[in-house]
Amino acid sequence: MVFEEKMITNGEPEDEEEEEEEEEEEEEMVDPIEIVRQKCEEIEHCIHTRERLEQCEARVNSRSNTEEECTEELFDFLHARDHCVSHKLFHSVK
Repeated sequence: MVFEEKMITNGEPEDEEEEEEEEEEEEEMVDPIEIVRQKCEEIEHCIHTRERLEQCEARVNSRSNTEEECTEELFDFLHARDHCVSHKLFHSVK
């Protein structure tokens, strides 16, 4: 029985090492669209719409009973960010 357990565990460390290497490789890969989105979130219009969204979320979260949602503010922020992203992407595609 002990011999069988040793055989089983002897094969596992290599598998774990391979999995760790694969995870490290996956972590290093960054989606280019995420980089563009982050840069676009730093422009003035996106900062303004994000602030409006955060203010709305804080207002809604501070109330225990409200029907208010921040849908419009969220869409405004996403629209501003995606508008910037599309210009950057299509400019580099040309």
